[in-house]
Amino acid sequence: MHDILKYVAKYLLDHLRHKSLMGFTLFVLAIFFTVNVQAHQPDHSFIYIRVYENTGIEGRFELNVNDINKHLGLNLPKNPNLEEVKPYEQELRAYILEHASFSSVDGAYEIHFTGELSKLYVGFGTFINFHFELEETSTLPDQLRVHYSVFLEENPNQINMLGVEYNWKAGLINNESIIALEFTEGEETQTLDLTDTSLWKGFVMMVKQGIWHIWIGLDHILFLLALILPSVVRRRKFPDGSPKKLSAIILGWEPVLKFRPAFIYIIKVITFFTIAHTITLSLAALEIINLPSRLVESVIALSIGLAAFHNIIPIFKGRDWIIAFGFGLFHGFGFASVLGDLGFRGEFLTLSLLGFNLGVEIGQVVIIGLIFPFLYLVRKKSFYPLSLAVLSTLLIVISLYWLIERSFDVDYPLDEKIIFFIKSIIRSVAEPLGIL
Repeated sequence: MHDILKYVAKYLLDHLRHKSLMGFTLFVLAIFFTVNVQAHQPDHSFIYIRVYENTGIEGRFELNVNDINKHLGLNLPKNPNLEEVKPYEQELRAYILEHASFSSVDGAYEIHFTGELSKLYVGFGTFINFHFELEETSTLPDQLRVHYSVFLEENPNQINMLGVEYNWKAGLINNESIIALEFTEGEETQTLDLTDTSLWKGFVMMVKQGIWHIWIGLDHILFLLALILPSVVRRRKFPDGSPKKLSAIILGWEPVLKFRPAFIYIIKVITFFTIAHTITLSLAALEIINLPSRLVESVIALSIGLAAFHNIIPIFKGRDWIIAFGFGLFHGFGFASVLGDLGFRGEFLTLSLLGFNLGVEIGQVVIIGLIFPFLYLVRKKSFYPLSLAVLSTLLIVISLYWLIERSFDVDYPLDEKIIFFIKSIIRSVAEPLGIL
């Protein structure tokens, strides 16, 4: 349980920086996944590598600014911008090359710095990341011998680590948690086994990624919620035709009498949503069609509001599947951007798309399985029509908020306050257990 909570806490805190307004649902669901976590800590330096079947090995060295200043005599700010690091880049590269190497039975591999610098701020200091490629690794070795001794001579408490961030056949995708090798004084050279791989491991990991990314994608969840809210009710038929009053339109719902029509509604809407996002996810992964990220994210935000508005005043009367399919196309492009963020470059494309889509569907089934039974049980309550209208109005407000943020590329403080509140909840649970 300790390892489970460690993973939950780190995963949530990491992803809250990238996706606004994360729900508490993730915290509840995440405890079902176990991963060994090693967070960034003082007196640590890291190598993260990505292993690709066709193009070889690439990665980054992560050095903490505090260690750089203390042991190399520099005077960088605690949280420098990259321009402040640039004047020392060549000096730091040279130091890394003196203390790091990769080799196999085929000989030594040259470390080629790509010129990309990035940074990661973790509270006690900033890690500067030097990105690199290993030359001549398009044919992957079975065993990779790694030497990494930065700061070990200067600091007896120093611990260096190597993590495999991406290796499809090893089932490692977007991994910064599982540490493969540890380097200490006297143990500066270690061997990484690259043979523990299989297509099954990669497929299973893609399924898990699909599940995770429907669960952490609150915009996808809210779109599903807007679609299924009216699944257990139907528009009331008025004897004299259409209702004359707006209140009768908004509250003119009556419960379905049996389970079957509600269930069929769910199946129909979700099937069209699934078909749509599968089409565009595949097209984007095959690089046949690519749309600008801002456009995709803005339309996804709009989809929530339009689906919710349809619950209040019908737009496509009796044809809810049109909304599910039409906007599902854009949600598919959103899922495709996730694959890019994971480092996916088209390896084992068929299995990857199948696994990721299967994971998304499993995630959807879980979400619907949590929401739909409750809706069915309360459908006959007098408050349901009003609750449907209120919830739909709330979804419209959230949709407009996100639409403005994404369309104009702005970041309003409300997001930060909500994120801070959620992080506080996570820390209040995790810190007493010693897992942060």
